Amino acid sequence: MHLVQTMAYVGQEPWHGLGNQLSPNQPLEVWARQAGMHWRVEAADVRYVINGDDLGSIHAFPEQRVLFRSDTKAPLSVVSRRFQVVQPWEILEFYRDLTEVGGFELETAGVLKEGRKLWALAKTGQSACLKGRDRVNGYLLLATACDGTMATTAQFTSVRVVCNNTLAIALRDGDGAVKVPHRSQFDAQAVKQQLGVSVSSWDAFMVRMKMLSERRVKSHEALSYFLRVFTDSAAPAASGLTNGRAIKAVQALYDGQGHGAELASAKGTAWGLLNSITEYVDHQRRARSQDYRLDSAWFGQGATLKKKALDEALKMTA
Repeated sequence: MHLVQTMAYVGQEPWHGLGNQLSPNQPLEVWARQAGMHWRVEAADVRYVINGDDLGSIHAFPEQRVLFRSDTKAPLSVVSRRFQVVQPWEILEFYRDLTEVGGFELETAGVLKEGRKLWALAKTGQSACLKGRDRVNGYLLLATACDGTMATTAQFTSVRVVCNNTLAIALRDGDGAVKVPHRSQFDAQAVKQQLGVSVSSWDAFMVRMKMLSERRVKSHEALSYFLRVFTDSAAPAASGLTNGRAIKAVQALYDGQGHGAELASAKGTAWGLLNSITEYVDHQRRARSQDYRLDSAWFGQGATLKKKALDEALKMTA
C-alpha cells in the first residue's frame, strides 16, 4: 500500500522517485491540482448507531468531530472540537509571497496517508560549496497532519546535491523548526516572522557543516560514533540494543561506497560520518515502500536518527 496519494515536482526526479513532473514556475493553482491538494478538509459531528430496535437509534457525540475529504468524502480522523484544521491550500499559499517576491522555488508538494499528512518543499535559493565541489542547497519544508500525529511544522532543510541526502537545519537555540499545535490557529505570516526567512540560519548551519568537513576522523573514532548513534541509550545496558546490520551498512558507505564519500570534504571526516547516516536513512534503510521511507526520513524515526547523528557529529568539533 502506498502512503503517497499524489505528489508533484519540478526539475529532476526527487530522491524518493515519486510524483507528477511539472515545468518550472507553475502557479500555485496548478500545483494544487497536480499535487492532489485540490480539496478541503471538512468536519461533521460524530454520530453512532445503537441497534436496540429494528432500525437502530442514532446518537451524537458532541465533544468530537470527524474530519473528511471534500472530494472523496473519505474519513481522515476523529478530533476534538478545539482542533484547528490547516487546509491543503494553506500549505501551498504559505509559499506564494516567498516564490513571487522572495526568490524561493517550489520543488515538491504532496499528500501522504490518504490526506492525513500534507507537505510542500521549496528551494530557498541558498547554496554553499564545501571543499571538493561538495554542494549543499537550502530548502524550506512546511508540513501538517490532521490525524494528531504532528503539529504544523515549518523546517529549514538542507539537501546535499551529490547524493540527495536530506538533513534538517538545526540551530544552537533549538531544532530550527517552528511548530504550531492544532489547538492554535495557523498564522502563516507569524510563522515566517518566527522562522526569520533569512540567510542567518543558513549561514550558521553551513559554518558548522564546514567545521565537520575539516574535522579529521580516525578509524576508532568512526566506529565509536556509529555505536553512539545506533545504540539505544534508554535501553538497559545488558540488552545490547545496538543495530549491528545498520552499523555495517553505514561503515561501508563511509568507507567509500556512499555517493560523494570520496570527495575531499567527506573522506575521513566528521562530515563523511554524518552523510553515511543520512544516506542510509534516506536511501537504504529498510522500508515497506519509498513513501514510507519519505515519511520516516522527514517526520518519523529516520528524522530522529539523523538529528542524533548531527548532534553526535557536532560534539566531535567541540
